[in-house]
Amino acid sequence: GVALICIPASICALGFTASGIAAGSVAAKMMSVAAIANGGGVAAGSTVAVLQSIGAAGFSLGAKIGLTSMLGPLGAAAGAKLA
Repeated sequence: GVALICIPASICALGFTASGIAAGSVAAKMMSVAAIANGGGVAAGSTVAVLQSIGAAGFSLGAKIGLTSMLGPLGAAAGAKLA
Protein backbone atom coordinates (compact mmCIF):
# COMPACT_ATOMS: atom_id res chain seq x y z
CA GLY A 1 0.00 0.00 0.00
CA VAL A 2 2.78 2.43 0.86
CA ALA A 3 4.39 1.91 -2.55
CA LEU A 4 1.18 2.97 -4.28
CA ILE A 5 1.51 6.35 -2.57
CA CYS A 6 5.29 6.77 -2.36
CA ILE A 7 6.15 5.89 -5.95
CA PRO A 8 3.78 8.42 -7.58
CA ALA A 9 4.81 11.04 -5.00
CA SER A 10 8.48 10.43 -5.84
CA ILE A 11 7.75 10.69 -9.57
CA CYS A 12 5.95 13.98 -8.96
CA ALA A 13 8.89 15.24 -6.89
CA LEU A 14 11.14 14.65 -9.90
CA GLY A 15 8.96 17.07 -11.87
CA PHE A 16 6.52 14.75 -13.66
CA THR A 17 3.28 16.47 -12.60
CA ALA A 18 -0.40 16.38 -13.51
CA SER A 19 0.01 19.66 -15.39
CA GLY A 20 3.10 18.56 -17.32
CA ILE A 21 6.83 18.52 -16.78
CA ALA A 22 8.00 21.19 -14.33
CA ALA A 23 10.53 23.67 -15.71
CA GLY A 24 14.05 23.30 -14.31
CA SER A 25 13.32 19.91 -12.76
CA VAL A 26 15.05 16.54 -13.10
CA ALA A 27 12.15 15.58 -15.38
CA ALA A 28 12.87 18.54 -17.66
CA LYS A 29 16.51 17.49 -17.95
CA MET A 30 15.49 13.89 -18.68
CA MET A 31 13.05 15.08 -21.34
CA SER A 32 15.73 17.24 -22.94
CA VAL A 33 18.20 14.35 -23.13
CA ALA A 34 15.51 12.03 -24.54
CA ALA A 35 14.44 14.57 -27.14
CA ILE A 36 18.01 15.20 -28.29
CA ALA A 37 18.65 11.45 -28.54
CA ASN A 38 15.48 10.95 -30.59
CA GLY A 39 15.89 13.83 -33.01
CA GLY A 40 13.61 16.30 -31.26
CA GLY A 41 10.79 14.22 -29.82
CA VAL A 42 10.23 11.91 -26.89
CA ALA A 43 9.49 8.36 -28.05
CA ALA A 44 6.22 6.77 -26.98
CA GLY A 45 6.86 4.10 -24.37
CA SER A 46 10.19 5.61 -23.32
CA THR A 47 11.07 6.06 -19.66
CA VAL A 48 10.25 9.78 -19.83
CA ALA A 49 6.88 9.10 -21.49
CA VAL A 50 5.93 6.42 -18.94
CA LEU A 51 6.97 8.57 -15.96
CA GLN A 52 5.01 11.53 -17.33
CA SER A 53 1.97 9.32 -17.76
CA ILE A 54 2.21 8.16 -14.14
CA GLY A 55 2.79 11.75 -12.99
CA ALA A 56 -0.27 12.94 -14.89
CA ALA A 57 -2.72 10.15 -14.12
CA GLY A 58 -1.22 7.89 -11.47
CA PHE A 59 -1.01 4.12 -11.84
CA SER A 60 -3.54 2.14 -13.85
CA LEU A 61 -5.64 -0.46 -12.04
CA GLY A 62 -3.50 -3.23 -13.54
CA ALA A 63 -0.31 -1.59 -12.29
CA LYS A 64 -1.82 -1.16 -8.82
CA ILE A 65 -2.80 -4.82 -8.68
CA GLY A 66 0.62 -5.90 -9.95
CA LEU A 67 2.54 -3.76 -7.48
CA THR A 68 0.34 -4.83 -4.59
CA SER A 69 0.69 -8.53 -5.41
CA MET A 70 4.45 -8.19 -5.91
CA LEU A 71 5.30 -5.90 -2.99
CA GLY A 72 2.80 -7.26 -0.44
CA PRO A 73 4.73 -10.48 0.29
CA LEU A 74 7.99 -8.49 0.49
CA GLY A 75 6.44 -6.22 3.12
CA ALA A 76 5.18 -9.23 5.06
CA ALA A 77 8.62 -10.85 4.97
CA ALA A 78 10.27 -7.63 6.15
CA GLY A 79 7.74 -7.32 8.96
CA ALA A 80 8.35 -10.91 10.02
CA LYS A 81 12.11 -10.24 10.24
CA LEU A 82 11.49 -7.24 12.50
CA ALA A 83 9.18 -9.13 14.86
